[in-house]
Amino acid sequence: MVPLGRLVVLEGGEGAGKSTQAVLLAARLGALLTREPGGTALGERLRALLLEPSRPRLAPRAELMLMLAARAEHVEAVLGPALGAGRDVVCDRFSGSTLAYQGYGRGLPLEEVAAACRVAAAGVEPDLTVLLDLPPESGLRRSKVPAGEGVPRALRADRFEAEDLAFHERVRAGYLELARAGGWAVVDASPSVEEVAEQVAEAVERALGTSWAGGRRP
Repeated sequence: MVPLGRLVVLEGGEGAGKSTQAVLLAARLGALLTREPGGTALGERLRALLLEPSRPRLAPRAELMLMLAARAEHVEAVLGPALGAGRDVVCDRFSGSTLAYQGYGRGLPLEEVAAACRVAAAGVEPDLTVLLDLPPESGLRRSKVPAGEGVPRALRADRFEAEDLAFHERVRAGYLELARAGGWAVVDASPSVEEVAEQVAEAVERALGTSWAGGRRP
């Protein structure tokens, strides 16, 4: 029987460098790299809808349902088949983001969000979640500039980056609570990209073993 692949998820607030670290980790491990929302044609279309700052504000539950629709498609089309075929996967965000942003950030009931996440994930769970932790003030300084005349679209703050500091503080507090409860690895995201990458690799090695962290299955 082909062994199941393992799933490592990188989580973190805006500007924590999570997407960069996901790329570096996937290359180091020889793993499939994917992201949420996204990873499929439908997911990328929903991502554009969810992040575009010029669109009218979404109701929190509508935002939640769109996030979960993207995840359900991602699990069905990408994560499930890859893991079932024995492929290791690094994913930039998963259910932890939904709990942190739509639960703690938007204020939706956590039990309701968690139950909906379980439906969308269809039994897929991370073998390890790594939280890149950074104070919101620092992350937002690293992040994109506010939208305005003359600012290229690629540099504009997206819908979540444009939220106020209080929102991002709630998201960070939620992430830290989830990490404590779930046994996540927490990595300080304030050093250089290279230093953080080494910390992430060490966290993977501690959790999943030296052979896998070196990019080789046992």
